[in-house]
Parts: sequence; structure tokens; C-alpha cells
Amino acid sequence: MVEVCNTIKYLAMENQILKELKRVEEVNNVELLFAVESGSRAWGFESPDSDYDVRFVYRRGCEAYLSLWDSKDTIEFMTEDNLDGSGWDFKKATLLLSKSNASFLGWLFSPIVYIERGDVLRNMKKLAIENFNPVSGFYHYQSMNKGFYQGLKENDMDIKSFFYTARTALCANWILKFGSIPPVRFKELYALIDQESMQLFDTLMDKKATIKEKDKCEIDLRLVEVIHQIVTENNNLKDVVETRKANYKEFDRFFLNELL
Repeated sequence: MVEVCNTIKYLAMENQILKELKRVEEVNNVELLFAVESGSRAWGFESPDSDYDVRFVYRRGCEAYLSLWDSKDTIEFMTEDNLDGSGWDFKKATLLLSKSNASFLGWLFSPIVYIERGDVLRNMKKLAIENFNPVSGFYHYQSMNKGFYQGLKENDMDIKSFFYTARTALCANWILKFGSIPPVRFKELYALIDQESMQLFDTLMDKKATIKEKDKCEIDLRLVEVIHQIVTENNNLKDVVETRKANYKEFDRFFLNELL
């Protein structure tokens, strides 16, 4: 019965999201190329009060990209029902992709897709994989992890922050070990930990699904030690992370093909 209610609630929210995205197109006179879910719902460890973090890429008319003058390249909205929307112009998104921007890579590979038009999303994923710069991704997650890790050491961390700590540490470690884009789904990062830790994380994830994001609960010290070891390994081996350069001609071709 609980699963049925959750499904009904999700479908109603998805319908609301699609209506809001249609309004964004009409009000701003743009075309949405794709729209996805980001954040904890995409990662697979949302709480009952987690926002819906909708992220999208939009395209303006071709003439807008020929102007001498820069114009606004983001669209944002917030509704009263926990719907947080943010989108980037196609040019901005492509430039950030060429830099292996970790936040944008999270959008591209989100398992929850609300809108997908044409081949833009598929082609961007291909560019992302072929041009990924491990150093860029590693230091993004490593820098995010420092603040979270301080709270972990002080044993003053809510459950949301602990999962963010764990995810950023594991994503950095994934790049360190495999040199590729880390998966969006948290459970796919389990390849980096042992069976006991997987079970402990599953138990904690089940707990998170029943309490508010800012609630605090006891974190098993074995999990704390696992994350501590991963952060230590990341710090000790950060200098061996590979640097790769993007093929900018490929990005030019992609951008022009989608505009013309």
C-alpha cells in the first residue's frame, strides 16, 4: 500500500514538473533539449522531505547566438511544492561540458529523465565520456568533501550531510581508481567498498527514507572508518590523477550541428 501511494505521489509530481517546464518554455521563448532530476533523488537516497531538483538545458533561436552581446544564460524557478528548477543555455552547457564540469556530468547521466528531445542528450554523453578530464572531476569532489569531512570528524553531522560526505569521497575515489565519470546512482559506487559496508549503507539508506533530511541519527562507526580510509587514500594519491585535454574541434562540430 505504501509503494502504491508513493507511486501515485511521484506521478502527480512528475505531471507538475512537466507543466512547469512547459511554462518555462513559453515564458522565456526557448526550447528545452532535455530535463532531468538531480540531487538526492537521482542519487537514490532521498528523504521524505527532499526537494525535486529539476535541471535542464535549453536552446534559444539561432540569431541569439550570433549577437555581439552576451545575454542571460540561466533560467531558475522555485515553486511552493518543493520544486527547485535550474537550467543552462545550450552554449553555456556545452562550454562547461568541455571542461568536464562535474555538476553538469551529473545532469547528463541522471537516471531520471523528464524530457529528452532529439539526440542532444545522447551526443553530449558521448562527448563527456570521450573527453573526460579526471583531474577536473577529482578535485571537484575532493574540494567538496573537505567541508563535509570536518563535520564527520567532529561527530556533528545530520544524515543528509553524511551521505553527501560518503558520495563525494566515493566519487573522487572512483576517478582515482578508474579514471572515468563516476556513476550517479549511489549504489553503483558500491564497487569500491566491501560487502559489510554495502549492507551498512543499505540499512542507513532505509533509515534516511523515513526521516527528515536534517535529522540526526547514529552513524555506525564502521561506516565512518570506511569513509575516513577513502578520504585518506584520495589525499595520499591525488598527485597521480591523470590530466586529459578535451578535443575542442569535436565540441565545435557538435555545437554547430545542433544550431544549424
